[in-house]
Amino acid sequence: MQWHMLDLQPGQRWDVFCRVVDNFGDVGVCWRLCSALAARGQAVRLWIDDASALAWMAPLGAPGVQVQPWAGALQADHPGDVVVEAFGCHLPDAYIARMAAQPVAPVWINLEYLSAEAYVDRCHGLRSPQFNGPGAGLDKWFFYPGFTPATGGLLQHPPAPKAADASAWLAQRGWAPAAGERAVLLFGYASPALEWLLAALAGLSMRQPTLLWVPQGPLQAQLAGLPLPHGLRLQPLPWLALADFDWLLAAADLKLVRGEDSFVRAQLLGAGPVLWQIYPQDDGAHAPKLDAWLDHSLAGSPPGLAAAVRQAHHVANGLAPGPLQLPDLAAWRAQHLAWQTGLHARADLAIQLLAFASSRRARKSG
Repeated sequence: MQWHMLDLQPGQRWDVFCRVVDNFGDVGVCWRLCSALAARGQAVRLWIDDASALAWMAPLGAPGVQVQPWAGALQADHPGDVVVEAFGCHLPDAYIARMAAQPVAPVWINLEYLSAEAYVDRCHGLRSPQFNGPGAGLDKWFFYPGFTPATGGLLQHPPAPKAADASAWLAQRGWAPAAGERAVLLFGYASPALEWLLAALAGLSMRQPTLLWVPQGPLQAQLAGLPLPHGLRLQPLPWLALADFDWLLAAADLKLVRGEDSFVRAQLLGAGPVLWQIYPQDDGAHAPKLDAWLDHSLAGSPPGLAAAVRQAHHVANGLAPGPLQLPDLAAWRAQHLAWQTGLHARADLAIQLLAFASSRRARKSG
């Protein structure tokens, strides 16, 4: 089907651009966004420079989403009504020139990385007029995901699976915890704090044995060379489709996650608290980013619990010396569920993005 024929479909035409930088987080976020928009009646093209990860992330695709090679955008005659430049990936000049040539210019949105830092509230929704280059005369709009009502919110698509359904799904695959076992998901980067984390989990296992779900990746490779302390049982997992990964998040009693996509989903799904392994940056910018999120997510928590959660995150991310001590899991779980309830009460990112794009297009047309 040619793109111009999709004008007959309800909703608007969206072009989402994604460059895969590292660890598949960018493509994960972009795919969830595309499928969320398509589920709400939008026609979506995902222009991506490396779609190979989608073979296992989204093997069934999604109705209403076309995956296109990045280079194909150079010949795209009909830009979308809305163009999303994910994470500042820099659109091709030829495509921008076609945007500028349209009788009604597309709404051009730069979807930024998620952060809880204060600047996000100030910068969300700001206009960036383009004064030179192929896009001269166009406006670009900054759209920030976030945790406050002043931001664009979080992607909440698809809805959370039920814990009972997750248990049945795990049992079918032979990955379910044994009777009395705690389930911990470890999905992270290779970490110098891993042995401290295993020792902390082994301490908990003196009261309750622990099953470790470890999807394929650098942490699984690191674990392969380490002896497991008593009380821990390892279940290596293959690369999982995003929908399957959600089952693990819904069922885990504790979730170590990384990056952005798994970090967001871990907060929205399941009762198990979240230990975030933030992407390390050479200039140390990840430290204030981590602390900003902790400030928000721990607001109103008992001081002792907040201090313990903060310390565990700092040690796990190499920002404080070990050993690593895990907070009381029951209290941490209660804090996580209170935070999760607040997140679900806020408007979904895809819904806010739709409203934002419609309002900008109405002003342009008017």
